Amino acid sequence: MTRTPTEVVHLLLDGISDGRWAELADLYAPDAVVEIPLAAPQPTRLEGRDQVRRQFLAAAGSPMRLHAHNVVVHTTGDPEVVIAEFDYHGTVGDRTFCVANIQRLRVRDGAIVATRDYHDHLRLAAAMGHLPTLAAAMSATTAVPPATSAG
Repeated sequence: MTRTPTEVVHLLLDGISDGRWAELADLYAPDAVVEIPLAAPQPTRLEGRDQVRRQFLAAAGSPMRLHAHNVVVHTTGDPEVVIAEFDYHGTVGDRTFCVANIQRLRVRDGAIVATRDYHDHLRLAAAMGHLPTLAAAMSATTAVPPATSAG
């Protein structure tokens, strides 16, 4: 029997919480698209299971540990689409933090085909001690040209 979108969300979050990074990409379709529009310093788009796998394997090498809590999955009028709201309680060394998250997932035939992920990237950067680097990168990518006077 094919897994429901809600079951897939729970498998994904349980895998992240358990640190099973190498298995997570298998939840995605070969041509899956992951959009992270609020990623800092700039939006991120992953195309295909191989890119998703590389992202998860990079996370495996991080000192950050994440555990999903307060998970609520909302169904929508589209049977393939669910919205997941949850918090990550995390640790980096002896520091702890909490990050709010929302994901919109499209699951077809038991595999994730598309997501739009909204994570609190500033809190994640702060937890890792990366705020100065992130601020510099954001300044470089979001610089606004000076206004010209119309005259």
